[in-house]
Amino acid sequence: MSAYTLLPNVAQITTEIAPDSIVSRTIYSGAGLKVIWFGFAPGQELSEHTSTHEAVIHILEGSGVIGLDGDEIAAAPGVVVRMDPRLPHSVVATTELRMLLYMLG
Repeated sequence: MSAYTLLPNVAQITTEIAPDSIVSRTIYSGAGLKVIWFGFAPGQELSEHTSTHEAVIHILEGSGVIGLDGDEIAAAPGVVVRMDPRLPHSVVATTELRMLLYMLG
């Protein structure tokens, strides 16, 4: 078993996001960490929800709005947000949006 995992160019895992859709793919799952790649068509959203895990959103491409327990954060390339477990959160894409979700624990 390798001591590391390499995920080259995760922003381009899939190049096509169909209109009116959200695409997700688990790209890594291990002890204590799961990494999920998301692609959103413009106007698509993950409505407000919670998770039992600490999580990190990392915006790769595009723009949108991240809702965090009533606050709204501009989603743009390079933005990283860490969330406590059970924090209400949502994501709305204003353009085609690609992001990684890291679920810890």
